[in-house]
Amino acid sequence: MFVAKRMTPNPKVIESSATIADASEMMRKYKIRRLPVVDDGRLVGIVTDRDLRSVSPSPATTLSIFELNYLLGKMQVKDILHKDVVTINVGATIEEAALTMSNHHIAGLVVVDAVGAVVGIITETDIFNSFVEIMGLKEGKTRFTFSVSDQVGVLHEITGVFKDLNINISSLASYTTDEGPGELVIRFNAQDTGELIQKLTAIGYPPLHTVQIG
Repeated sequence: MFVAKRMTPNPKVIESSATIADASEMMRKYKIRRLPVVDDGRLVGIVTDRDLRSVSPSPATTLSIFELNYLLGKMQVKDILHKDVVTINVGATIEEAALTMSNHHIAGLVVVDAVGAVVGIITETDIFNSFVEIMGLKEGKTRFTFSVSDQVGVLHEITGVFKDLNINISSLASYTTDEGPGELVIRFNAQDTGELIQKLTAIGYPPLHTVQIG
């Protein structure tokens, strides 16, 4: 799954010369939390709702509403933007985007094309929704989790049982654990799993956990 398929394309952008008030209004109007800052087609920074809150006067301020509007109207986006923007290429995978966000402890990435032009935004919500889709959680599938060793032929043995019983596997995922053995998750459509469990157990792979979703 690729970033291009999960990002929000053609995101709203703002120029560095725009005022804080302009940026705040744009975020409010379009219900967004971050704005890439683009001057003459070139990405020069990013500003977030947190940045705007950090420069907004405290509720305890003694300034009048007119004074507040005047100050916000004078301050520009270039005064608070972050210049070191973490980006990702539009051709990258969802896994790469998730890893980049994790490594940088951020909730969103600006997506750029081969020449560095801004073409999208991908956020932690997009990554989460992708995970839900990949795991088949909305499709009412049965899911088995196995504890498996990292040995050649394990996957072949387990999936061979599904093949023998004419059960189609819709998706699978494997990952390592801190405890030692890895885990294998297989999703498939079948309601009666008694014979399947029996045959898997007979070859040494009893499901560690079973669940029917939906």
